[in-house]
Amino acid sequence: MIAWGADGSQPASGTDDQSTELTRLKAQLEQQQKQIEALQQALAGQQKLLNKAIENNKTADKAEGASTGSAASTAAAEPEHKAPNLGDVASTTPIIPPGVAPALPPLFAASPQVFPPPATAQEEIPDSPLQLRIGNTAITPVGFIDVTDTWRNTSYGAGLQTNFGSYPYNNNLPGGRLSANNMSLQNSRIGARFDSLYKGFHVLGYWESDFVGGIAANNLQVTSNSVPLRLRLYWVDVRKGKFEVLAGQSWSMMTPNRRQISALPGDLFYGLEFDVNYLNGLTWGRIPGFRFLYHPSEKITWGIAAENSDQYFGGSGGGGIPTLPAALTGLTSTELDANATNGLNISNVAPDIISKIAFDPSPRVHFEVAGVLSQFKTFNPNATGPGAGQFFTATGGGGEFNSNFEVVNNLRLFENFFWSDGDGRYLFGEVPDFILRANGAPSLMHAGSTVDGFEWTLGKSVFYGYYGGIYAGRDTALDANGTSLIGYGYHGSANSQNRTMQELTIGLTQTLYRDPRYGQISFFLDYAYFFRRPWYVAPGAPIGAQQDAVWFDLRYTLPGSAPTIGN
Repeated sequence: MIAWGADGSQPASGTDDQSTELTRLKAQLEQQQKQIEALQQALAGQQKLLNKAIENNKTADKAEGASTGSAASTAAAEPEHKAPNLGDVASTTPIIPPGVAPALPPLFAASPQVFPPPATAQEEIPDSPLQLRIGNTAITPVGFIDVTDTWRNTSYGAGLQTNFGSYPYNNNLPGGRLSANNMSLQNSRIGARFDSLYKGFHVLGYWESDFVGGIAANNLQVTSNSVPLRLRLYWVDVRKGKFEVLAGQSWSMMTPNRRQISALPGDLFYGLEFDVNYLNGLTWGRIPGFRFLYHPSEKITWGIAAENSDQYFGGSGGGGIPTLPAALTGLTSTELDANATNGLNISNVAPDIISKIAFDPSPRVHFEVAGVLSQFKTFNPNATGPGAGQFFTATGGGGEFNSNFEVVNNLRLFENFFWSDGDGRYLFGEVPDFILRANGAPSLMHAGSTVDGFEWTLGKSVFYGYYGGIYAGRDTALDANGTSLIGYGYHGSANSQNRTMQELTIGLTQTLYRDPRYGQISFFLDYAYFFRRPWYVAPGAPIGAQQDAVWFDLRYTLPGSAPTIGN
């Protein structure tokens, strides 16, 4: 029986049960509230971490942008090694100026400038109209079309190129009294550059060809100018970290560099002149070989190379040939490379060994020291006479010092000096490596040269001037009869045996039009004065030969050509 109080309240036992239930519910609510607060705190912590990560990414992006901008402004402020609008005069890789072929950052600071493939699909690919990417490889066509007019005040069968040792004396008729004017597209180029990354290795391949190799026997100059294609450069370079290896036909390591010891044409110095034989006195070659390079820092590069040798006996580019012993004239077809016609048929002893160290303390300064070691071996096949049936050997060598300095903004000076005992071959063959004594033993010839000049960039114009000179030493002997003189530079020798060959060159290159989508149009104007003196001047004969030459060229360069200095 339930009893009610007078005030209408519930019985005491019911009130206690209800109070207990309310207390239990209140405790549950408090526990749930604590759980909710714990979850809110956890979410707040995660939000803070997320916000911090976002801020860090933004800060990194800003820093990267600032760094990129700073690097770009620094690069823009740094002096260029070569005028940005040259189009690579004479016989180098074509150049597209800054802004024409935008480049990705270089793969490594000390390496030649490259177009490295993007590391990820998200990276931006530069807008280079002719560049092709296949997988991890970037392929960049290189080339230009040249229309060149060459005028000379003497006529001796030369076109674009000058034979520094054989332009005629004024009593050589009719060539010494006739002028010559020729138009040609032979210096036009075609090629490609290949850049790829493989397991941390940067692989760079380079191919370049032109049409200056000569005139085919069946070439019809009357109605057609079907000049043949020739191989200029074809090599592959592999680099990882501080080490680099190159193999193929490249510019010889004896060729002066504008920077480091790079094989890329834009990193080499052979002048801006339009003569496709370059400068009188320049040490150079495009020779098959191997080289190993070590980069201890961005400012120092050391290299050693083994390049194809040649028992060179004169005649290339018009250089004089020593007088042979009467009993050994047949050696020019078996053991001696005379007139550069049988270099692949003779028995060279070993490759030439070349070593070079280059210093680049700043973008405004480059200097280098190089040396070459050559070996020669001859055999006297005669059954009788002096040296019959004997072998003879000789070791030759040479050294050079090259430098260039930007003395003020956009004005750069160049100095190159070479001296050798038995390596005249590297002077475009203007001096033989050796003579033969009566018994067939080689006697090495001395040869020296210098090339000095300037390059000055003013807006879209580039002015340049160079002096080049070669000295060929005298080396004579008596023939087996004991009376006849043989060798080079003796009394009574031919006037083709030059003592000195010299050149003065000035020129202008001008950019007319350039656009990153359509390429570049440039023209070039070059004047050169050549003069040479022989060791022996016959009575009443001219004491020397002179020649004036003028080149005018109009060039179209492909858009997106491979980057070089200034790009």
